[in-house]
Amino acid sequence: MRRAFRNMNLVVGGILVMAIVVTAFLSVFYTPHDPNRMNLSKRFQPPGPANFLGTDQYGRDILSRVMKGAVNSLVVGWVAVGIGMGFGVLLGSLAAYWRGWKDEGVMRLADVLYGFPAVLSAILVTSSFGPGIINSMVAIGIFNIPIFARLTRGASLSVWQRDYVTSARAIGQTNKAIIWRTILPNTLSPLIVQGTVQLAIAILAEAALSYLGLGTQPPHASWGRMLAEAQTFMEISPRLAIFPGLAIAVAVLGFNLLGDGLRDLLDPKLTEARR
Repeated sequence: MRRAFRNMNLVVGGILVMAIVVTAFLSVFYTPHDPNRMNLSKRFQPPGPANFLGTDQYGRDILSRVMKGAVNSLVVGWVAVGIGMGFGVLLGSLAAYWRGWKDEGVMRLADVLYGFPAVLSAILVTSSFGPGIINSMVAIGIFNIPIFARLTRGASLSVWQRDYVTSARAIGQTNKAIIWRTILPNTLSPLIVQGTVQLAIAILAEAALSYLGLGTQPPHASWGRMLAEAQTFMEISPRLAIFPGLAIAVAVLGFNLLGDGLRDLLDPKLTEARR
């Protein structure tokens, strides 16, 4: 714990991520106003007691929409990373166990998928199957699969060479038991760090898709969608873009800093170097 609190990346990242998570959780039960309620008589209201961050072009409360947008961003991020981690860890573990041509086949398929950027892959999927939050999660999740597959394979190959794996074989454990009880637990550290970093990428990809009209659909609040709607009114009310833009920046920065901090904390080599 002392080392964790001395790690500024971990502390700052944790605070920023906690702020986003608490905001999203709070918005499930409470927002100052209905985020989808329009009131054209209150268009472009400046920040004040009634509307802390002001109102948008439809008279909707900006603060309420930013809070609701946090829910969409986190849900898409967690589900997308969960899809990528679930399939990627399975394929990477099997590839490290199979070796040979099966290993090569899995890795070459991962290379093909990895060759497409996250946003480009997501645009391809959502353009083919239609826009929406579900397709966005699936599209971003598919991009994450090769990342976790390659990471898991590399870490698993290293663990398979350890003496404790040889000992597990000597006492009669099956390969399935070794993978679940020995290999996977010893690859969790890099997977946790990579998962945290990929959350930041997934949130940014979701915002990009929503900005292009392929992600979260109106009237539901989304940071990317708010930016798209605000670009027409930048000269009239620049805060329409400033607040959702800041929310995206805080979320991405928070998860990146948290990932860097966890890497420093969980990597034994880095820990030893600091002593």
